[in-house]
Amino acid sequence: MKNNCFPFFALLALAIVCQGLLTAQTAPLKPVNFGDMMPDFTLPAVQGGEISLSALKGKNVLLIFPRGRVGDHWCQICHYQYAELADLERELQIRKKYNLEILFVLPYDKATVEHWADIFPEQMAVIEGWKNPPAEAQKDPGTARWMETSRRLFPKKFVMSKDSIPLPFPILIDGERKLSEGLQLFTLFWDRSYVEQNIATIFLLDKTGQVRFKYFSQGTVDRPDAAFLLKFIERML
Repeated sequence: MKNNCFPFFALLALAIVCQGLLTAQTAPLKPVNFGDMMPDFTLPAVQGGEISLSALKGKNVLLIFPRGRVGDHWCQICHYQYAELADLERELQIRKKYNLEILFVLPYDKATVEHWADIFPEQMAVIEGWKNPPAEAQKDPGTARWMETSRRLFPKKFVMSKDSIPLPFPILIDGERKLSEGLQLFTLFWDRSYVEQNIATIFLLDKTGQVRFKYFSQGTVDRPDAAFLLKFIERML
C-alpha cells in the first residue's frame, strides 16, 4: 500500500504558512512603545505616490503625527515643526547625513491635507505676528507673555510664498485614520479642545523598524525641537 502521508502533511504545512501570512497581513494596528516594532503601513503622499514603511527598511525613520486642525483653524506649531526640519534639510542634508526619512501623517482626506500644505505662508506669518505684536498690544500682560514664549519656542523666521513652499518630506494622507486610530493617537479631546485631531506624537525608528524613541506630547506646545531630535539620532547611530 502506498504511503500518502507526505502529500497530506505538505498541504497541511502550506495551509499553516498561508494562514500565518494572512493573519500577519490583516493583524490590527495597535499602540507601540519603546523597543516595539512599528507595524507596516502604506499611505498616499500629498506630493504623489504611496509610501510603505516596509520599503524604508535599512533607513532610520522619523515618524511625526502633527496635531492638525483645532476647531476652525490649523495648529501653527505643526507647520513650524515641518518648516524647521525642512530648513535643516536644506542647510545640512540631514536625510543623507543620518540615512533618514522623515514622514508626517495627518488624519484627514486628500483635499484637507492638500490645504494643510498650501497654507504654510499664512501659518508662518501668524507665528511672526505672535513674536512681534504691535507695541500697543504688548501692554497686555497675556500678549506680552505669549510674545516671549513664542520667541523662545519659534526662534527661526520662515518667509514663504505660495510658489516657494519647501515640501521635502512626504506628507501622508491617513484619511480613513487606520494608522492614527490603530496607534491610538487620534482623539476627539486633547489639550482642552473637543475636536478631531491627533495627539502630537513623534516616533524614531531604527533601520529595522524598531521604535527607539517615542514622544507623546502632553500639550500642543510640548514638542521636542529639531535640534533635540538630531542629537538623539546621532546618539542612536
